[in-house]
Amino acid sequence: MAVASVDFFIDNLKQLLEDNKDHIPGLKDDTDSLLVDLKSLKAFLKQAAKSRSENEIVKDMVKQMRITINEAEDCIEKFVIDTKLHQNKMITKLFDTSSAKRTREAATEIRSIKEKLRDIRRNSAYGFQTFQLDEPHSRYRLQETHVMVEDDVVGFDEEAQTIVNRLLQKSGDLEVIPVAGMLGLGKTTLAHKIFWDTMVRQEFKEFIWIAVSQRFDRRKVLLNIISILDRDAGQYQDMADDELADKIRQVLIEKRYLIVLDDVWASEALKEIISVLPKNSYGSKVLLTTRDTNVANTCNEQPHHLKFLSDDECWQLLQKKISRKCPPESEPLGKDIAKRCNGLPLTVVLISGILNRTGRTRNDYERVLQSLSEGFILKELEICKNLIRTSYDTLPLNLKLCFLYCGAFPLGFEIPTWKLLRLWISEGFIQNRMTSTLEIVAAEHLKELVDKNFLIVTKKTSDGQIKTCCVHDMLHEFCRQEASEENLFQVIKLGIEQSFPRNQELATYRRLCICSSMMEFLSAKPLSEYLRSFLCFSLSKSDEEITRSEAANIPKAFPLLRVLDVESIKFNDVSPKFSQLFHLRYLAFSIGSTNILPKIIGDLWNLQTLIVMTTEGKTLNIEVDILNMPQLRHFHTNASAKLHLPTDPKKEIFCTLQTLSTIEPESCKEHVFARSQKLTKLGIRGKIAVFSQNITAETSSKVPSSKFNDQLKCLENLKLRNDDPPVDGMCLPPNLFPATLKKLTLSVTWLKWADMCILEDLPALEVLKLKQHAFKGNSWESKKDGFPCLKVLLIETTDLVTWKASDDVFPSLERLVLKDCKFLEEVPLKLAAIYSLQELKLENTTSKAAKCAREIQVHSKTAFKLSIIPPISDSN
Repeated sequence: MAVASVDFFIDNLKQLLEDNKDHIPGLKDDTDSLLVDLKSLKAFLKQAAKSRSENEIVKDMVKQMRITINEAEDCIEKFVIDTKLHQNKMITKLFDTSSAKRTREAATEIRSIKEKLRDIRRNSAYGFQTFQLDEPHSRYRLQETHVMVEDDVVGFDEEAQTIVNRLLQKSGDLEVIPVAGMLGLGKTTLAHKIFWDTMVRQEFKEFIWIAVSQRFDRRKVLLNIISILDRDAGQYQDMADDELADKIRQVLIEKRYLIVLDDVWASEALKEIISVLPKNSYGSKVLLTTRDTNVANTCNEQPHHLKFLSDDECWQLLQKKISRKCPPESEPLGKDIAKRCNGLPLTVVLISGILNRTGRTRNDYERVLQSLSEGFILKELEICKNLIRTSYDTLPLNLKLCFLYCGAFPLGFEIPTWKLLRLWISEGFIQNRMTSTLEIVAAEHLKELVDKNFLIVTKKTSDGQIKTCCVHDMLHEFCRQEASEENLFQVIKLGIEQSFPRNQELATYRRLCICSSMMEFLSAKPLSEYLRSFLCFSLSKSDEEITRSEAANIPKAFPLLRVLDVESIKFNDVSPKFSQLFHLRYLAFSIGSTNILPKIIGDLWNLQTLIVMTTEGKTLNIEVDILNMPQLRHFHTNASAKLHLPTDPKKEIFCTLQTLSTIEPESCKEHVFARSQKLTKLGIRGKIAVFSQNITAETSSKVPSSKFNDQLKCLENLKLRNDDPPVDGMCLPPNLFPATLKKLTLSVTWLKWADMCILEDLPALEVLKLKQHAFKGNSWESKKDGFPCLKVLLIETTDLVTWKASDDVFPSLERLVLKDCKFLEEVPLKLAAIYSLQELKLENTTSKAAKCAREIQVHSKTAFKLSIIPPISDSN
């Protein structure tokens, strides 16, 4: 990783010089010469990457390289800021003599840096002359993970059924069922399988999953529980702990609930959680996982001890996890490898990683077997750490950095993947490709880390994409240790007798994660001139507020920031000093009662991602023309944003925006979309009738929405939410949606089912979500050959009574969900003819709809999964 870090810094520095060549004309000769030296150094590092990571001489050498390259990066970025500030002086810059002086100083500094690099190359003390690539057959490296996907579970069916039977027993009082076993045995995987078991889902009313972990935080657990029980969880942020506990009891007292407490380390933590839960006579259950037998025994005299896999089961799991079938001549070796896993599923999955990369020949299998024989002793943490290390070392450089960066998030944190990808891009971890956008490359990296079992998928979107992910606690600790050692990022979390680091130490940090009070940290007047990223995960009871003067200290203390994620901090006013963060690429923060995004944000000319959350009100007034920001690609807000509309739009440039979520309908003007032709995701919330009128009024009378359609040729994801009361006569203009649209969500739009014909003709639509009376009326007949590419259809909360379908409808449908359709009496029997159907789910529907669903299953051309929740008999 040491070499990978330096390689990463070199590439970033080269990109920095390229991006800012117009701002450093006086340094061109010196920077060009520096790039030549760096190119030579990088070639050496590629060779050095084959060395043993334990070589302390090479480690020290690389550390010196990294420090020197950081100095070059610091020099260039500081010079860019000086140049930009000089340019902003307008006419007075003619009398500013300090600029020429600064150019000379920067050139001298770069020459000094070049000499340092050359000294490192020449100096035999760093091991260049003795450096030998003497490991052509170095040990194979293995791969890590959790087994999270149910299809890959081996050996758990019997154990899962045993626990399910215990859960379904009608015990009178609250019962705790513990699952105990060593690290890596699959406790969480088993609990996950049980949590989503169909029979379990039918028997319980409320389902809560809480990741407890070693660092138990009672308040955090209480807030997590209440956020699952009540979507409007913000109202409870300021409640005392005892009040939160009372509220939880009130919600659960009359329900049969199942709570999973994953990874419980201490009996005290368990007792505190159990004390909050009401004891009723409905047969509620708590399923907990722990690696401590004593914890399991304190809550139940008969804990379930998870068994090790048999040799055959290990071999079955290994075969499932490797992507290429084991060659027949290598099967004996494969079985020996599985046997040496000693029944530990985690070890099996780790080994599968290296076989997925290199398991093509008998020699590959022999080397993996030899690697296991040379010292991988199964002693819980030691084996896991060794396996993580060897698996991690097989990753390419960019994936190592992306993976380690996930450790910056708190333990057990469900990371929104859209946010993670934006951060990777802003940090410079994603390299440009001629044929793909940075976002596509980042998504490929995420999938690769998941496929290699380094990240756990915790939630998926309706069409099977990764929505959130997390890092297993064992891997999380590895990430933080490795990242700290390589100075990728540092974590600050105050505890007993701890204090914030002094500025002298802060000055050495490149990225900083605050897992304590942000305001306490700022009150210590921190200063880190070379800090690039600042991530805040506040642990306070509610959003912290920051004053204008306190906010002004952020750009002063950290002038070279690229990433500033302080979403948990509420800014009542944005200081003008923020406009000096010229290198900022990613900004996430919350706005207080003003609900105004000021013009100064427009000065952040490198900004790529802007996330603005409002804590009060539903509207965000944007004073800056975000469409005029040259690098901005993603804008997110939880409010309905009112865009700044220029007086002379013809003079405005095309923008780079890909995401615009969410804006008000009044801002949906023709020239807005004409400038936003790269949009792939758009959210609109407010008076949707106004949006329809705007589009119709601004376009041709013959084809009312042809211009809107033509302008958004890249649009793939569109969400429309109406906040107005139902309006009679509101309809969809013909040809409103572009042919590229893949996902469409309509909420509270009260459209007529007759308008569905417009959606049925969309050629690329794959996901359609109709929520909260998106359509009104009691009858819908799907037309023949409609929805040619639709894979997912959700209909939620509707007054629909009869649904009929013509032949050959939904030819590509894979998943149909009908939720809260309380009047629905007929589901088309012709759905049984869909060969692609994989799942049909009914939730809170009628007995007649349930009967239709069962008839569809009987006559179906394929064995799809049918779920009816709660279970309803045909006679009901």
